[in-house]
Amino acid sequence: MTLRLYNTATRTVEPFQPLVPGKVSIYHCGLTVQASPHLGHIRKEVVFDVLRRWLTHSGLEVTVVANVTDIDDKILAKSAEAGVEWFAHAYRYERELHDAYAALGCLPPTYEPRATGHIPEMIELMAALIERGHAYVAPDGSGDVYFDVRSWPRYGELSGQRLDEMAPAEDADPRGKRDPRDFALWKGRKEGEPLTASWPTPWGRGRPGWHLECSAMAGKYLGEVFDIHGGGIDLRFPHHENELAQSAAAGRGFARVWMHNAWVTMAGEKMSKSLGNTALVSEVTRLFDPRAVRFFLLAPHYRSQIEFSPADVDSRGSLAESEKSIQRIDAFLASAKEHGHTDGTVGGPQWEAFAAALDDDLATPAAVAALFDAVRAGNRALADHGTEAADLYATVARMTTVLGINPDDDPWVRDAAVDDLTPVVDQLVATLLAERAEARAAKDWTRADAIRDTLAHAGLTITDTPDGARWSLEKN
Repeated sequence: MTLRLYNTATRTVEPFQPLVPGKVSIYHCGLTVQASPHLGHIRKEVVFDVLRRWLTHSGLEVTVVANVTDIDDKILAKSAEAGVEWFAHAYRYERELHDAYAALGCLPPTYEPRATGHIPEMIELMAALIERGHAYVAPDGSGDVYFDVRSWPRYGELSGQRLDEMAPAEDADPRGKRDPRDFALWKGRKEGEPLTASWPTPWGRGRPGWHLECSAMAGKYLGEVFDIHGGGIDLRFPHHENELAQSAAAGRGFARVWMHNAWVTMAGEKMSKSLGNTALVSEVTRLFDPRAVRFFLLAPHYRSQIEFSPADVDSRGSLAESEKSIQRIDAFLASAKEHGHTDGTVGGPQWEAFAAALDDDLATPAAVAALFDAVRAGNRALADHGTEAADLYATVARMTTVLGINPDDDPWVRDAAVDDLTPVVDQLVATLLAERAEARAAKDWTRADAIRDTLAHAGLTITDTPDGARWSLEKN
């Protein structure tokens, strides 16, 4: 392979060779399902989806494991505030995460384990750390278990920080800690917390700390050593630092390469639910072509920051530019098909530039530039009736498949078909609503209710307004 990747652990761009020839194992941290996913979350999914597609195109068998954190302090707090069970709250937003994956054309992970399904593996890992002298049970009877950071001289190697310069770990009450920077492996159950949100251990009932779960799940599904661990740059410390420390201290080699994508920011600040400066995937993809939203997230280099502004929506700024880019690509592909230039061969200088860019630490800006070079060359060939138009069609089609924006690939083909049916569905529903209005005017309530129930059974919500009935598709 000629692929080179920037390794956060060594701070260098290095040649990448998989641990097992022909196979690549990737673990990246999924979402804590406490609220709806925004563009800052989903950028990571798009980045690693492009990496996965490129590795697969290069002939490798790729296994991707992305966890779901379905239990933590915020989930408990927000579910209590909403008056629902914590697991129902988490499952609702897990489904929204899956909808966001699908909305932006991301391939689903090979496996997506939940934290709550891997308590035995976490207990086993904690026991190994305690036995090796790298973890301890809090002496106050709380049931908390902590990692002893001073027992591990390598602590701080991933983020490049010195222990004495680190702030205290804020993931648990410091009352039972030997050092304020010790982080929680396990949190003992507190009074008032749901019994269902705790599990028995040799040290008392409780629930996992955030960092522990990823080490346990990565080890279970990818083995003690795997190829690539990814996530947003905000996870480098403390989450990934702590994952590395506890895994290595337990005798596991863990990740060979660490990859981190930069933030999506608003007004210069990290996009964050806690700050309230978010652009929900569900909202943005209703206003813009989802492929354009994907393009907006993948076109900059994954290690560079993306600034998103409400003006992108209000004045149709950079997202509108992304829509124009998608339209340029689609126009060439459609014109080539219309003229029968589809039986070509992938290759040429544009493809060589595209492949070299992706091999160079996933340099999507240069890859996108090569894509548009091919589109321009293809348009010239069509205008000149050149024989190379078919090869350029094949090349552009392959490039867009790798980037996940080919209009002829799933899920975009399926979505386009649905869009084509929308006027038909609208006319059929309008006819039924007119019949319902006639029944209501005639005070034939049985018939009116039967029509409403038929539409509801089909998944439509009917809202009566002063201007007449309106319909919408229910969101599952």
